Amino acid sequence: MPAAYPIQEHTFDMVVVGAGGAGLRATFGLAQKGLKTACITKVFPTRSHTVAAQGGVAAALANMGEDDWRYHFFDTVKGSDWLGDQDAIEYMCREAIPAIVELEHYGVPFSRTEDGRIYQRPFGGMTTRFGEGPPAQRTCAAADRTGHAILHTLYQQSLAHDAQFFIEYFALDLIMDADGVCRGVLALDMASGTLHLFRAHGTVLATGGYGRAYFSATSAHTCTGDGGGMVLRAGLGMQDMEFVQFHPTGIYGAGCLITEGVRGEGGILRNSNGERFMERYAPSVKDLAPRDMVSRAMTMEIREGRGVGEHHDHILLDLTHLGPEVIHEKLPGIAESARIFAGVDVEKQPIPVIPTVHYNMGGIPTNFHGEVVQLRGDDPDAVVPGLYAIGEAACVSVHGANRLGSNSLLDLVVFGRAVANRCAETIRSDAPHAPLPADACDKALSRLDALRNADGGTPTSVIRDRMQRTMQADAAVFRTGETLADGVRKMRDIHASFADVRVSDRSLVWNSDLIETFELANLLDQALVTIVSAENRTESRGAHAREDFPERDDANWMKHTLCWIDDAGNTRIDYRPVHAYTLTNDVAPVPPKKRVY
Repeated sequence: MPAAYPIQEHTFDMVVVGAGGAGLRATFGLAQKGLKTACITKVFPTRSHTVAAQGGVAAALANMGEDDWRYHFFDTVKGSDWLGDQDAIEYMCREAIPAIVELEHYGVPFSRTEDGRIYQRPFGGMTTRFGEGPPAQRTCAAADRTGHAILHTLYQQSLAHDAQFFIEYFALDLIMDADGVCRGVLALDMASGTLHLFRAHGTVLATGGYGRAYFSATSAHTCTGDGGGMVLRAGLGMQDMEFVQFHPTGIYGAGCLITEGVRGEGGILRNSNGERFMERYAPSVKDLAPRDMVSRAMTMEIREGRGVGEHHDHILLDLTHLGPEVIHEKLPGIAESARIFAGVDVEKQPIPVIPTVHYNMGGIPTNFHGEVVQLRGDDPDAVVPGLYAIGEAACVSVHGANRLGSNSLLDLVVFGRAVANRCAETIRSDAPHAPLPADACDKALSRLDALRNADGGTPTSVIRDRMQRTMQADAAVFRTGETLADGVRKMRDIHASFADVRVSDRSLVWNSDLIETFELANLLDQALVTIVSAENRTESRGAHAREDFPERDDANWMKHTLCWIDDAGNTRIDYRPVHAYTLTNDVAPVPPKKRVY
């Protein structure tokens, strides 16, 4: 390799890529267990996207009424439209209770009930008595800034446990050896332009979702799925990428999130006639139906001419009846967001909202220990040694085809904790690192050099815009074979056009043009894998709604999609079975039935 790229080497027991809720829970947990841990992150930890999570984190604490972790398990399986792995769902719902109590003890400032317990609000799809009882008050909240509270607390705990942070470092590629073992990660220090090889016995990807593959998303602009991009380039497959969640209530025109907690506190969706239309679509839970159902109901209202505004293209979220007291105490951040981004005083006017891309159910396939798994021969659960993934970057498949609101913060905390527990059992602190071949970083360096000197005819921003508009139009709330086929054709062309990208800045120091080009490469691979997987799945399930195949087809499609992509942009699809069994006999597996509320 050219001598122009000297590499500084670091050795750790564990390296965590990403400093959102999952990454910090893993970082602090690993350090607490006595493993020498580095966390590398492209933004300052408390700027990670978890800081934007509003509504809360689910756990069956039963502080505000009847609840049981088994009810939570049932709701999550049903919410997943039976694509979730029931062993992992059992693990998450059972471990939710100690995990949230731990968070409280670590210092998360949850809102409180009169008698001092953690305040819990109702959220969509969360019920009691296995769906037969009233809605559950299960979502633990710190007003409407729960992610902010959790992220700051976890960062403080990570510092207290002497984890080492490498801040504003961009992870370029995984370093895999000839035996398929992950040996670490190569990263660029954006401030100094120097390259760093982090060697570790375990590499944890906690890099978040890839929401910015779409034009309108609640995700931060940093949500470019960098972990998924690195995994695909390492020749590994991604799972269930066709399942992209649209949050029903993004602010119209801005895309900013209005938490489901607003509807949990009694907010009502209304069409141009002022009608509370969710009563027609989900008579028992109304506005607290799961997100995929509410998004589709809103889209139907707009399609049928009952949309609001000059173009009849959005819906109203009405809080005016809640009163100033509830709004100030429970939803202060929402009142502020509505004022800034929609010019609305929520005490007097409704908020204009529209379904907006919010969450990726698909991701890097893992088991419930956070270990990355791949289909190898006849083994669908073969572990990739040295590689872990958690949070939105991963697909443990606790969310299946549709995530229930407030299960994502839970996913971060439970599986960040799980990976720390697993590594403490399987990795010996200060065990020697096997030597790496001299050319271990050559492929990653060649790629860096090629992109840094890319001299094509198309700026990064132009390719990115084409990708985002194509995904928004052709891999949307409703899909048909025709729009998906058209979208796949367009996305293949856009993916190929990356060969003609132009990077105008040749430096390595604070080169935002180069970093955005790396991010675009990660997004393009995942966007293509997403739309190819969507065209391939000929049924409707959860967030994947095909108008040409409106029914769920358990006989043919109760299986996880796996999709690979090569350097030339060719895709390959295979499948893993859904785990329809539980971990213990404490709860029975939930057999599939029609998903109605």
